[in-house]
Amino acid sequence: VDAGFGGAMKGKKSAGELRAQFNADVDRFSDLQTAQRSVIDAPLMLRLLAAGAVRLSGRIGRVLDVGCGAGNNALMLLQTAGRRDIEVDLLDLAPKMLERARERVSAATAGAIRTLEGDVREVELEAGRYDVVTAAAVLHHLREEAEWRAVFAKLFRSLRPGGTLWISDLVLDTTPEISSESRAAYGAFLDRTGGEAYRREILEAIDACDTPRPLLWQLRLLEASGFVDIELLHKHACFAAFGARKPL
Repeated sequence: VDAGFGGAMKGKKSAGELRAQFNADVDRFSDLQTAQRSVIDAPLMLRLLAAGAVRLSGRIGRVLDVGCGAGNNALMLLQTAGRRDIEVDLLDLAPKMLERARERVSAATAGAIRTLEGDVREVELEAGRYDVVTAAAVLHHLREEAEWRAVFAKLFRSLRPGGTLWISDLVLDTTPEISSESRAAYGAFLDRTGGEAYRREILEAIDACDTPRPLLWQLRLLEASGFVDIELLHKHACFAAFGARKPL
């Protein structure tokens, strides 16, 4: 795999370090304008994931938001579905994020809300529980290939037949040449967004925290995990939104 963004596996922040980092950043993640400021097309991908889930999943009764942060993806899904009876399970490393997500999502649905504190690699998920699983800006924290395969298999098991998985994330490209072009485009975006110092800050944070995988590799992993109806909703430079369905 081309190292690209994120660099080598060694020296990355641990789950505990990431928990502390996100606990300290709750307010930013609670604002749609600032939550994903460093992500190209973040609001568009948020809307596309929710629309895809509503259109492809059939009637939605229960949702899992992996790496829920302050709850923005669950909120967009509830808004798009236009219903107030959907049950939501919120999963995140950071307890302060979970508290804020529960508070915000509770105002948008009368359905039961459950919080799951922990790492998606370790938390037990009930088989066939969910109609929709979302994972936005979280899977790039997976490290070795075995972890990716195990998590994709876990999310597949957690869905009911016909349920859908929706991912938006930082991704790599397949070839070094295109990866270099994507890095350049992303650097220019960060310069426009916050200037040179901001660009350095974000790229250094990616190198410290993230180990993304190529988009095509992840799409193939969805298929290998048993998913069908795999859809690429959007790709711009090094960010993509995509999803798939568990067979009936």
